[in-house]
Amino acid sequence: MAKLKVNVVIAGRSYPLSVNNTQEEEGMRKAAKNINALIAKFEENYAVNDKQDVLAMCALQFASKAEITSLQTTETTTEALEKINKLTQMVSYYLEK
Repeated sequence: MAKLKVNVVIAGRSYPLSVNNTQEEEGMRKAAKNINALIAKFEENYAVNDKQDVLAMCALQFASKAEITSLQTTETTTEALEKINKLTQMVSYYLEK
């Protein structure tokens, strides 16, 4: 399968990329749009002199959201497994009677 060429602009710089399909292309474009929106928000709300500082703040924001989501997912999965185990024990108990 041929790779698709995508050009995204982040913080005023153009980045040519290769992606595997149109879904990846859409994901890259949406990600770039979200990054640029967050850059604008940080520049509007904080006195930032250097784009690198703004990009670091964006990276931290996105990475922390990903980590928080991962932790919440793990916690939810653990809770669900505990409930399944309790139900399994209850069913086993009643089947043994």
